Amino acid sequence: MVLLEDDRLMVRRLSPADYPVLARWLNDPRVLKFYEGRDNPYDLAKVEQVFGSKTNRSVTACIVSYKGRDIGYVQFYPVPEPVKVGLGMNPRLIVYGMDQFIGEPDYWNRGIGTALVKSVADYVRTNLGADKIVMDPQAWNTRAIRCYEKAGFRKAKWLPKHEWHEGEWRDCWLVVCPGEEDEIVYRGDGTKSTV
Repeated sequence: MVLLEDDRLMVRRLSPADYPVLARWLNDPRVLKFYEGRDNPYDLAKVEQVFGSKTNRSVTACIVSYKGRDIGYVQFYPVPEPVKVGLGMNPRLIVYGMDQFIGEPDYWNRGIGTALVKSVADYVRTNLGADKIVMDPQAWNTRAIRCYEKAGFRKAKWLPKHEWHEGEWRDCWLVVCPGEEDEIVYRGDGTKSTV
């Protein structure tokens, strides 16, 4: 099922027929450096186990095509209330999380990631009523953070030692695609933040 499409990008729901291409992408060290970690490659059985379970949960898992070629993966999902509270967000807001990667390195650094993130964020807002959309890129991944900022996201909160990646806890940024009205919350160190 196609969720969104324009003259370049198409985002459609993941199907079992897509598992081999996901296994190929998630075995490429260039991709794994940014998504899952080079010490965590996926074979077909692991893809079937991990991604097959997503189709039965509240995660919307999708394949991204660019001009007719499958090049990446995106998923979005409602953020549970305890997570929103832990991030300092109003639990009454409708907040979605989003994760993605371009699995074909030949398509990196061409503006496709920015177009993808912006298009999917617009889709989630328009079709699912999201007040905010959040992501948590690792702080060292400045290319991803710049991409998200170009797509309308902004850094909202520092998340120290937030994600286990390649044998160590990594600091991340909570980046937010804000709604009409931002709210002020206080970080653990007492400084103001808008999330």
